[in-house]
Amino acid sequence: MAALPDPVLEPAFEVRVHVDPALRVGGRSPHESLHVVPITGGTVDGPRLRGEVLPGGEDWYVDRDGAIALDARYVLRADDGALIAITNRGFWRASPEVTARLDAGEPVSETEYYYRTSPVFTTESPAHR
Repeated sequence: MAALPDPVLEPAFEVRVHVDPALRVGGRSPHESLHVVPITGGTVDGPRLRGEVLPGGEDWYVDRDGAIALDARYVLRADDGALIAITNRGFWRASPEVTARLDAGEPVSETEYYYRTSPVFTTESPAHR
């Protein structure tokens, strides 16, 4: 069987989201904590898509002893007026020391933590499917 070539990736766009402070809701046990981060707007810019992030979305994250499950949902309005819903789920895991360095704004190698998300896009617009 022939080896597959390495994929070639090119950036399509970058989303910059504006948020309000996180709301700590609590958890079902002392080892769990739910936080909700209101999304208040933002921008979308890149070679394949330009537009804005609409206010009203939320980024929910559940911290279970340092393993964080992420679930963000928000809507983009493309420059052509099309609406695109984003559901972005994933996971984050880092040691308390690495988290403290990130919180302090220090540079941290991506090899020092685990962070993966998987976005799903939904739209009626044929141009953006």
